[in-house]
Amino acid sequence: MENSNAYKKVLCVRADNMGDVIMSSPAIRALKDSFGCHITLLTSCAGAIITPYLECIDDVMVADLPWINAAGSDDGNLNNLIEQIKNKDFDAALIFTVYSQSALPAALMLYLAGVPVRIAYARENPYNLLTHWLPDTEPYEHILHQVQRDLNLAGHLGAVTENDHLLLEMRPSEKHLFFQKLFDLLPDAPDAPYFVLHPGVSETKRQYPVEHWIAVGKCIGAEFNMPVLVTGSKSELALAEMITEGIGSDATCVAGTFSIGEFIYLIDRAYGLISVNTGTVHIAAARQTPTVVLYAQTNPQHFPWKNKHEIIPFSVPGHLQSRNVVISHVTSKCYAEQIPFPQPSSIMHALKKLLVE
Repeated sequence: MENSNAYKKVLCVRADNMGDVIMSSPAIRALKDSFGCHITLLTSCAGAIITPYLECIDDVMVADLPWINAAGSDDGNLNNLIEQIKNKDFDAALIFTVYSQSALPAALMLYLAGVPVRIAYARENPYNLLTHWLPDTEPYEHILHQVQRDLNLAGHLGAVTENDHLLLEMRPSEKHLFFQKLFDLLPDAPDAPYFVLHPGVSETKRQYPVEHWIAVGKCIGAEFNMPVLVTGSKSELALAEMITEGIGSDATCVAGTFSIGEFIYLIDRAYGLISVNTGTVHIAAARQTPTVVLYAQTNPQHFPWKNKHEIIPFSVPGHLQSRNVVISHVTSKCYAEQIPFPQPSSIMHALKKLLVE
């Protein structure tokens, strides 16, 4: 085991989306629990929005890195970022990646910043770019859940935690605002249970057809006699409104209505969630909300972690398949069978099974 006294200021690099940051949080908590260290997270603009609700993170550096698929990435600021990292005098840095990513661009950045301990998975030999190298055998020998992969990385430094669940804080200051908005949306029954449909996706290949969403919403209204709230970001408002209108009087569009903290309350209170595989699924896992995931077959390591859930997979169309050869390997080995979009009846069966359990 490493000398825990050596790690007082630790940088964690997870420069991806909100859901990725949530899945890395048990590993970050392990570092905090084991070393009592000050944790700084380097993440993207998209990932940074969830950090105020992760108690294990003390400080945040925000940068959309050029080797990450981020709309705002700007490699012109990379030299400035390296200087910022250098000036913070970190004792160690961990680079969290999925198995289809390379950690070496971030490792080079940390090497140039003079961080003395640099740890990551790498498929190729990193030589001096990493001081602690975990040869990456995923996905060729096995596939771990992303949470476990990240915990193993932290464990290589001797970090462990007694609680490996996803945890998101709920701020009392945001509770009042949430209920006020909920009352405005559902004035006749603001305390009634409700279902959430979350159709929005960050990638086209994860889309589930609008007409199927509408059919599912109608079935929920008929079966459970509960309101259906259709969620999404402001950019997904048109999609949410189209689905809401198609469902009819049982549905209410709430896309773009809630802040991220209020949204956590919304998911926490939901009787059940039906969502595509996106960050909302990991918020639900953190709040133990029963979830049915319409799972485009892309990342088998990103299933919900340790909450009640049902997975209903469907294939990604050939023209939308990734050109990444690692992902192509997984597709050929795990997803050779073509699976059509699930029918609304299958989704309802999974939902009722989940709620009975």
